[in-house]
Amino acid sequence: MSGQARLTLCATAATLLAACALLPLVISSTWIVQAAILLAIQAAVGALARRVPLARPLTVAAQALVTLLLLTVVFARGHAVAGVLPGPEVFREFGLLLQDGAADVGQYSIPAPLTDGIRLMIVGGVLVIGLAVDALAVTFRSAAPAGLPLLALYSVAAGLSDGGAGWVWFLLAAAGYLMLLLAEGRDRLSQWGRIFGGTPRTGRLPGGPEGPGGGAVSPVRTGRRIGALALGIALVVPLALPALDGGLLDSTGAGAGTGTGGGGTISAVNPLVSLQNSLNQPEDREVMTYRTSSDDTQDLYLRIVSLDEFDGTAWKPSVRSIGAVPGTFPNPQGLGGSVRRTEIRTNIKAAGWYAQDWLPMPYPASQVDIEGRWRYEPVGRTLVGDRGQTTRGADYDVTSLIVQPTAEQLATAPEPPAALKREFTKVPDSLPPVVAATALRVTRGAANDYERAVKLQDWFAYEGGFTYDTQVQAGSGSAAIARFLQQKEGFCVHFSFAMASMARTLGIPARVAVGFTPGTPESDGSMSVGLRDAHAWPELYFEGVGWTRFEPTPNRGTVPDYTRSDTPAGDPSNPAATQPSASTAPSAEPSASESCPVQERKQGGCASTAPQATNTSDGGGPPWGLIGGLTLAVLAVLAVPLLPMLWRLRIRAVRLGSPGRTEADAATRALAAWLEATDTAWDHGIPPDDSQTPRTAAARIVRLGQLDPEAAESVHRLAAGVEQVLYAPRPQPPAGLADDVRRVTDGLSTKASRARRLRAVFAPRSAVRVLWTLSDRWTTLRADWTERWAEHRPTVRRARASRQEG
Repeated sequence: MSGQARLTLCATAATLLAACALLPLVISSTWIVQAAILLAIQAAVGALARRVPLARPLTVAAQALVTLLLLTVVFARGHAVAGVLPGPEVFREFGLLLQDGAADVGQYSIPAPLTDGIRLMIVGGVLVIGLAVDALAVTFRSAAPAGLPLLALYSVAAGLSDGGAGWVWFLLAAAGYLMLLLAEGRDRLSQWGRIFGGTPRTGRLPGGPEGPGGGAVSPVRTGRRIGALALGIALVVPLALPALDGGLLDSTGAGAGTGTGGGGTISAVNPLVSLQNSLNQPEDREVMTYRTSSDDTQDLYLRIVSLDEFDGTAWKPSVRSIGAVPGTFPNPQGLGGSVRRTEIRTNIKAAGWYAQDWLPMPYPASQVDIEGRWRYEPVGRTLVGDRGQTTRGADYDVTSLIVQPTAEQLATAPEPPAALKREFTKVPDSLPPVVAATALRVTRGAANDYERAVKLQDWFAYEGGFTYDTQVQAGSGSAAIARFLQQKEGFCVHFSFAMASMARTLGIPARVAVGFTPGTPESDGSMSVGLRDAHAWPELYFEGVGWTRFEPTPNRGTVPDYTRSDTPAGDPSNPAATQPSASTAPSAEPSASESCPVQERKQGGCASTAPQATNTSDGGGPPWGLIGGLTLAVLAVLAVPLLPMLWRLRIRAVRLGSPGRTEADAATRALAAWLEATDTAWDHGIPPDDSQTPRTAAARIVRLGQLDPEAAESVHRLAAGVEQVLYAPRPQPPAGLADDVRRVTDGLSTKASRARRLRAVFAPRSAVRVLWTLSDRWTTLRADWTERWAEHRPTVRRARASRQEG
């Protein structure tokens, strides 16, 4: 087998081994076989193109074209011309599949089902990485930089997975990369022997290598050392990548608590993106089921967490102290003994795929029976997983209260405690004045905080002309609230955040709760809660009652009895009068129906928390945060081939910089200018030769580069400057050496072919000096450590011997 064929095989194998890190992300592993076949075809096309031989850019272009044809045949054959050739319909189909894949990524936890969209994202991504690796390692004969696309592939997979067996995938990716480096080193040695630098590699020149004297380092040894460095980076990079854990409603798989279990603090991520994604899912996937002792479930919201801090950028949970889960929770804050309440018990079973840190519970809970590492946050009365504990498959019992205050009790509530009011009425200075002005206008004529709260709720739900729409851009900052009040379109997040902000401007303590509406009754007597039941609602505080739920979002959830003017205070309302929890189409008015049939709810009708979205191509788009992140990742991978060019530009600027003021500076700059000239010649296909003197090396560059007289004179002037520095007692190198280097560069570019000029710019051969520099530094560091160990070894041995004798 030829060296190039061996290198091609190793590049393909390295890509496949790195791609194995994606296996834990999806349920089915059939995609790896498909990716292997397509990678083999892609590599074969590259091998044939190199045997023709085609120019290197044309080789990469041919592989890219064949890759597009392969993806067309596999994923969009029915839309292609003659089943093979891609047209506008094919690219439209790719776009739809990628949108579906992005939606599936936001919907499913790991491992996700292998949908067509996810399959295209995985297989297409592996093919793009394979093309980059093959181009760098085989076409452009530079295996070390080819590790960067492999590193990107492994790092993305490691950042997304839960890390259960991450070391296995790391070892596979590392083995593939080292195999690629060794194959390239063997191929280089078999053809060229050692690689020579432009000047003796002793001392240090600006922008050049440094290290001990001696010959060039073997490419195999250099490859091993650079491989070790890259593998070390691969261990660190995944730690800095944020896992796609979703938000408060999606699976996270990582505990949010800190500490050793005896205490600590808790904070949480913003739920906006995950909540909106949940509402826009084409399939209302079941999150949990529950059975309750309550005969009326219309107000049995399953609360996850409260967002009680508004900093002008977002509503978010405050950082709170957490502790052990008490056997019985303290009495709810502010709840007086005169308020009617009913104790109920609820058994909740979370789906096996639903894993997030916060425990959904009816509010206010008074007792929880659950196994696992859970912590208690007393202000929000929530439970949060500690050290990786999640809700995945949890089966737990909750004892809670149904609080039924009367309108009179709320209207006559006394002033809340000063500390509580101060904390929960804070609004940022960035909140636009229109928010407070609108709150005052809407609540004009109200006699107390209760009437003001009801007026705010009714204005959002009925009277203000608002439209429920989950497709609008999510936002929770000050500007987003003002924009929502103007445009009057949004979903539960906008309604709850706006009402809570307006309540705070009126001096009413307010926060936002995130969780699920009661769900759908099943034939066996249980309740089913799906993704589309995800919801957010405001909670306002009234002394003597405590934190009280309001429902400003039209056509979502149920309006509490104590806020209805047509319901006798203190009496349970007729369940038939309950608002449906969603609508098939956005509407600013309450539903006219008195109930929502179970079958229609299951089909995503009135109980859907979002407009029907059976196809993501109906105007809705994928989550833009995810698309932006993937775009940046792709751009980063595509930018890898430009790194040699960027390094050369930087080195050239350093070498040709200020000439300095002293004679030593002038000498250093003369050597740097000569090194830049020889490296430029190397980039244009004239490798340096250490065995030649500067004068003969200059004549060789003039002859092979076919330089014009002006450029030839500049080369000889540079060589004379180097000889002055090396041999003259008082060296006086000529001035204007930087201009001479530029003239030499122009002369070499003028005589070179277009392909050679492009190679000199985008893939300069002299970039190998980076590897030499790193190799020399590693050798020096290892020698230092070896010397230090040799000095301390006798001491260590004596210490061991004394311990053994003792």
